Amino acid sequence: MQKNKTAVKKKSISSRQTQRHVHEFEGSTKLAEQGADRHNHRFAGVTGQAIRQGRSHIHEIDLTKTDFLNHFHNLRKIRTGPAIPVGNGKHVHFVTGQTTLNDGHVHQFNFATLIQQPLV
Repeated sequence: MQKNKTAVKKKSISSRQTQRHVHEFEGSTKLAEQGADRHNHRFAGVTGQAIRQGRSHIHEIDLTKTDFLNHFHNLRKIRTGPAIPVGNGKHVHFVTGQTTLNDGHVHQFNFATLIQQPLV
């Protein structure tokens, strides 16, 4: 005997709560330290939602950990540059900055986000 399934009520999102787009990203820091301690870190994540800025928008990145190499670094309160069109109505963002201080050093980085909604 099959039980009656309860209908699932979906929440609707008001226009003020509509999710704006995000971007995936991945990158590597520049090398830091000298000699046998010279190293870099890799990282990956998803940006925050689009933040309107002038005629374009930016995204905030708040990544809590890079890959592990006896220590971690964070990418805290990093902001992307404005949208850079790449054709077909799509865009990327350029990002530059530095990690948090850990183990007595920081790392610089430069990367571009991946294209928003690549399959849509």
